[in-house]
Amino acid sequence: MRMYQLYLIEDEFAAHYFGRERMFFELFLEHKWSTGRLKHITEMQIDYITKPLQTIKIHQLIQKQLGNIKGFQVESGAYTIEFNGKLSKAKLEIGDKRITVEASGSYEAETAFFEVLRKCESSFLAIDLEHERFGWLKPMKERKFV
Repeated sequence: MRMYQLYLIEDEFAAHYFGRERMFFELFLEHKWSTGRLKHITEMQIDYITKPLQTIKIHQLIQKQLGNIKGFQVESGAYTIEFNGKLSKAKLEIGDKRITVEASGSYEAETAFFEVLRKCESSFLAIDLEHERFGWLKPMKERKFV
């Protein structure tokens, strides 16, 4: 099973750390395993670099874009998609500061969620701490200075 945490990164940090996403990953990983004072410090750093989610906007967009797809369900505030008879399954839950996606099977179901979210905001960062995978849902183009 794959478990993603999606955070909306403040634009200035997203632009500044473009290409160095590993630094975000290491911060979130350190937060997961830390305790005591270090846990509090990493939590404050995460709060500083992330934006609150526009939950109503995200809920509306997901329901509008995916509501008519076969295999899409809403249950207890969570969204689920199953494709090809459970060969691809994903569940999405929306919190105040992060979105959690649990997925299994092929990548088709989670990709459907990611495609909707990337249309919503440009600086969503997806992190899979267990498998050490991370990246932008909508990669920014590198700025070229003349």
